Amino acid sequence: MNEQNVSSPVGAFDAAVRGLLNAAGGYAANSSRRFATGEGAFDAANPTIYVLAQCTPDMSPADYRSCLGDVFGLIPQYLSGRQGGRVLGVRCNFRYEVYPFFTGGPSLRLPAPSSPPPPALPPAPVNVTPTATPPGRSKNKTGIAVAIALPIVAAVLVISTVCLCFFFLRKVCLCFLWRRRRPSREQTPSYSTNAEDIESFDSLLIDISTLRSATDNFAESNRLGEGGFGAVYKGVLPDDQEIAVKRLSQSSVQGIQELKNELVLVAKLQHKNLVRLVGVCLQEHEKLLVYEYMPNRSIGTILFDPEKSKELDWGKRVKIINGIARGLQYLHEDSQLKIIHRDLKVSNVLLDSDYTPKISDFGLARLFGGDRSQEIISRVVGTYGYMAPEYAMRGHYSIKSDVFSFGVLILEILTGMRSSGSFNIEQSVDLLSLVWEHWTTGIIVEIMDPSLRGKAPAEQMLKCVHIGLLCVQDNPVDRPMMSTVTSCSAAALPLSRLH
Repeated sequence: MNEQNVSSPVGAFDAAVRGLLNAAGGYAANSSRRFATGEGAFDAANPTIYVLAQCTPDMSPADYRSCLGDVFGLIPQYLSGRQGGRVLGVRCNFRYEVYPFFTGGPSLRLPAPSSPPPPALPPAPVNVTPTATPPGRSKNKTGIAVAIALPIVAAVLVISTVCLCFFFLRKVCLCFLWRRRRPSREQTPSYSTNAEDIESFDSLLIDISTLRSATDNFAESNRLGEGGFGAVYKGVLPDDQEIAVKRLSQSSVQGIQELKNELVLVAKLQHKNLVRLVGVCLQEHEKLLVYEYMPNRSIGTILFDPEKSKELDWGKRVKIINGIARGLQYLHEDSQLKIIHRDLKVSNVLLDSDYTPKISDFGLARLFGGDRSQEIISRVVGTYGYMAPEYAMRGHYSIKSDVFSFGVLILEILTGMRSSGSFNIEQSVDLLSLVWEHWTTGIIVEIMDPSLRGKAPAEQMLKCVHIGLLCVQDNPVDRPMMSTVTSCSAAALPLSRLH
């Protein structure tokens, strides 16, 4: 939690925030989008407060108000006096800041609040001394008693209901509380892989009932495979869009952080060669990520199958190699967030109906910013055989670690052989040593996939092998940047010498 508080009186600021949020919540409850933004004037130190309130469009206005009331109740405990904050619930969320954070004009504007009223006087004591009732006033006396009793009973019921809803919400909802300081224009932007930094989460919520229906209640017949942290299922949404649903195993503890990490990163990334996130569901103890469906599955399901591999002619293999290279270049150099994937392998590259490759599975990815060229991690994760030696042995990782993995991928795609890091040890080889041996002796063609022999231009094939070997050099400094790889692949540029 950021320790910077508002300079204004905390009570007045909190009241202004709550009033503006209530107004925005009321506006959103009556809109078809269940979404509203607002701004309100405050004081000289914080001239304007900006808010956003939203819920899933399928909620009724009454349910929305109830849901917002629950998340608003978290302000005193977590966000009191803070210049900004956000609560993300499963169905509804809000955010407020002292600077504009949403695009477009606000849905509503509120004037500055008036001076705070004086403290309320204690209620006058009720006179219980029996007095004579004037003729015709007995009914009034009964009315007064009822008028006093009803508000008390109603207040008790409301307080009890709010408490029950609050504790229920804490049990069934996975909420992300965050506080982010307004970035200074003089500072270099820094990024975090914490789940609190979700920007595009609001529009990605999908109801659990929709996903159960789409996957036939996660039927075994719709199971596409098993990943490191759970199963993946095929589904069809009501609009006939085909999806792949990654279902985190409920027994997985480590996988929760990977799921949060993937949600934060993939929601921010947009590229032709990266898998697209369709939605997320965090209901009924389920943790689900929803992606576009890739009909041709992963490269590995085709490449290492003796019959299916014949589908991958030379043109398709070059298309796959170039697409992966462009996706990595985007992650390393072109996107706003500089990202190291850390687990690039054949099972994490998916193919659409046109064999366009899509890099997937960002659970182990790391953001990489500033002037740092290398990081050190205490726990090495990933897949052996695709790991760069400096990462596997010393925990040093950089964008050049991904370049090494990409080189292994190239050599697997060209030879049709598994790297020694694959799960099926009996069918794997020390691929790098084998390729290097054939390269240095001038018989590299003999190790190429048999389905390519005589069907691929020899010069192009040698060029691809050369690029692969450049990428898997022991010294990370000698490995090329991905922008260099894409340039060399697209044009007849000279390649570096192997060291």
